[in-house]
Amino acid sequence: MSLRTTIYDIAKELDITAATVSRALNNNPKISESTRKLVLETAAKMNYKQNRLALALRSGKSNNVGVIVPRIDSNFFASVIRGIEEELYPEGYHVIICQTREDETRELENINTLLNTQVDGILMSISNVIEENNRAFKRIVDKNVPLVFFDRKKNIDGVSSVTINDFEGGYLATKQLIEQGCTRISHFTGDQTLEIFQNRTKGFKKALIDNKMEFNENYMFQIKSSVEAGRQVMEKLLNMENPPDALFSTSDFAALGAIQVLKEKGIKIPEEFCVFGFGNEPFTKFMELSISSVDQSPLEMGKMAAKVFLEQINNTENLKTEKNVVLKPELHIRKSSSRDTVL
Repeated sequence: MSLRTTIYDIAKELDITAATVSRALNNNPKISESTRKLVLETAAKMNYKQNRLALALRSGKSNNVGVIVPRIDSNFFASVIRGIEEELYPEGYHVIICQTREDETRELENINTLLNTQVDGILMSISNVIEENNRAFKRIVDKNVPLVFFDRKKNIDGVSSVTINDFEGGYLATKQLIEQGCTRISHFTGDQTLEIFQNRTKGFKKALIDNKMEFNENYMFQIKSSVEAGRQVMEKLLNMENPPDALFSTSDFAALGAIQVLKEKGIKIPEEFCVFGFGNEPFTKFMELSISSVDQSPLEMGKMAAKVFLEQINNTENLKTEKNVVLKPELHIRKSSSRDTVL
């Protein structure tokens, strides 16, 4: 096994000092262009690889940005990551992706690992709100490492965020169901400790109030974003004495599970039961019974989160400049909730 090439090997090959090699590799103005070119050519020929961590420790800049997401096997988060990379790569940054799997302990480990790797910034969508992780977020800020939340956020002074207007998304989706003549609307929501689900639920309730309809707690369930969870809860709803005639789900996957049960029971969609999801997952538009959904604009969200980071990292006078970007939700009305027109 060949040993890794060092600056001393290059110095010996060229009969110059290791200090001269180091300066040439780091574009020191004291080194002549001819020497710098010779060192770079020799380094390439000898397959020399700079120690990025050591370089980061010396320069204070690693050109690495950490991205933390609850899961990467999701079209939404994959699209956000794509948007982030499309903005950062041309600027010379590399992205280190971590996933928490909705585990707060793993989220904390991800943060510590990224900080130890000397990343220039952290862009993340939080898993949950617990005190220990709140302290970790503040530690990032105290280290003057730019932190940008996207989608799921925690309100911290000096920390920027990029989200969509979840309240408006919930409101408009529910309003569309009401306009179709639905009067008993059920609601599948996510973890209510997270602001995004709180706001979607608030939008749902406000739409009911504005249309003089009662909120029925028996129709609301906090569930996981999965097909199986949607199936299980829809079974319960249909067994009620006075079952609902519509569903607003903050998850397209749970909405799909609910639709599967409705079809198995012979309930006609949308004639007898309307369904509206959230997320605009790719499968929603390709199904024979296409599913209405709220688009979260993940690609744009990722690009904007990266732009906010770049603004912050380039603002050397104040790394704690706070910017909160709220994107407008877009409704995609399809067959599952459209009694007026089949799209």
